[in-house]
Amino acid sequence: MSELDLKRLQNGSDIRGIALAGVDGEEPNLTEDTASLLAHGFCAWLSEKTGKPFSSLTVSIGRDPRLSGKALQDAAINAMAALGVRVLDCGLASTPAMFMSTVFPEYSCDGAVMITASHLPFNKNGFKYFDKKGGLNKSDIADIIERAESIAECPPDCDCDCEDCAPISEDPICGITSLLISECNLMDTYCTHLRSIIKRGVNAENPPACMASVPDNIPTYERPLAGLKIAVDAGNGSGGFYAEKVLAPLGADVSGSCFLEPDGNFPNHAPNPEDKKALAIISRRVLETGADFGLIFDTDVDRSAAVDENGREIARNGIVALAAVLAKEISPGTTIVTDSVTSDHLSEFLTQRLGLSHLRYKRGYKNVINKAIELNAGGTDCQLAIETSGHAAFKENYFLDDGAYLAAKIVIKAARLLREGKSLSNVISDLKEPQEAIEVRLPVTASNFTAYGSQVIKELEAWVQSQVTENTDGKTVMQLAAPNYEGVRISFLENSSASSSSMRPYGWCLLRMSLHDPIMPLNIEADKEGGCRQIAEILREFLAHFDELDISKL
Repeated sequence: MSELDLKRLQNGSDIRGIALAGVDGEEPNLTEDTASLLAHGFCAWLSEKTGKPFSSLTVSIGRDPRLSGKALQDAAINAMAALGVRVLDCGLASTPAMFMSTVFPEYSCDGAVMITASHLPFNKNGFKYFDKKGGLNKSDIADIIERAESIAECPPDCDCDCEDCAPISEDPICGITSLLISECNLMDTYCTHLRSIIKRGVNAENPPACMASVPDNIPTYERPLAGLKIAVDAGNGSGGFYAEKVLAPLGADVSGSCFLEPDGNFPNHAPNPEDKKALAIISRRVLETGADFGLIFDTDVDRSAAVDENGREIARNGIVALAAVLAKEISPGTTIVTDSVTSDHLSEFLTQRLGLSHLRYKRGYKNVINKAIELNAGGTDCQLAIETSGHAAFKENYFLDDGAYLAAKIVIKAARLLREGKSLSNVISDLKEPQEAIEVRLPVTASNFTAYGSQVIKELEAWVQSQVTENTDGKTVMQLAAPNYEGVRISFLENSSASSSSMRPYGWCLLRMSLHDPIMPLNIEADKEGGCRQIAEILREFLAHFDELDISKL
């Protein structure tokens, strides 16, 4: 594979590519050969990072149910075993469980690999990598790719002194390599771990020694979810285990659940807790089955969202708010780090309603996680890093973005609320929602789209600082939001009447560069009817001057 092709597979801190033919214009670039090279590159990186030779490394590997997953997994396993690395084949797994294989003492892996492309279509796939400190960063992925490229350039009879280029066997199915590969029941261990968390959390005030004397209507320690009906939508991804192996054994009624069976065709809806169709389905499911609440996961279960007993979605700003309530229970007054597109209403809820600090940072789950780790290292208490996409990482859980762990904390909260005669709808009822919200993705056609997008942002920022825009309602004032760490965030204020001298906010927008694509996403929210269109028209006047920015959808 060429250098260009390998580098194109990097997607921030992940690897993503096209693994299957069948979609017009999308030729596969993530093959079994690629999987072998990347596995080799990861082991070389891990060997240097740990100071261990290949023969002393243990690496776990799992996959989501994508149709291409088994072949890519087999190729990666064989490549690692051929180096002398001990490999644990975890089969169908979740991304957070793969990291936990480096934590659980019975496995104590040096590194872990998850084969997944999250919520992307069936023909895509990818790799996520972990060491004992957590998910790798963007620079680590670039290093792995560079090593894989170097390995690809070495001929089979390479006589260089580089250990990276010297597999111990050319035959992946015989000899010593087969002795290095073993299957493991990681997901069973992980489910036991989650059940223990829920049991301890629900029964925090009723430990086992006290349970003999509690009333009959209080659930037993081993079945703390008795009396709760929970609908789970796994989207035919890896998350079906949560209903069957976590909730049901604890006494929950999961009969209202749907799409638990893994199916790499994803026939029912996109396995994405942000997807409107997916959220509508789980909302209907909760209402139709009389569930107390619902949970929905993405394909590899590192993201989740919820639905309350009224069918109200708890996603995007809502899931951030709910997770923040749970973080406050750990440490009142803590700081919450979020991505850049969170609403002004959310910030108000976090700071004024909950009494927390809110740092609105950048898009990208690794960005918010790394910022939270940085804050703690500097002496600022930060218990939660979370994206509106549903990536939630708690300090108490290794700052691992784990959708099942967030779900466990939601379940604990719901079970304890049930004892008080309350429900999830009571928890974030004070969170206001904007009257209108849109996202428009503006393509950048310039060859150097990063430089062009940066210029658009720079000029927009300068323009806002110099403008006061008139409209028929009076005067609209644009103000740059501060602090701001990504793109240009603009607050829009207006007079409530032509004679009024006081200004009040009615909306905001954020224009930024996509993390990976030649796109400039524009998010707009407004608290009045027609407010998004009003803001869009103000921006159109300025953005129309950029010939290589497509604003036809604005």
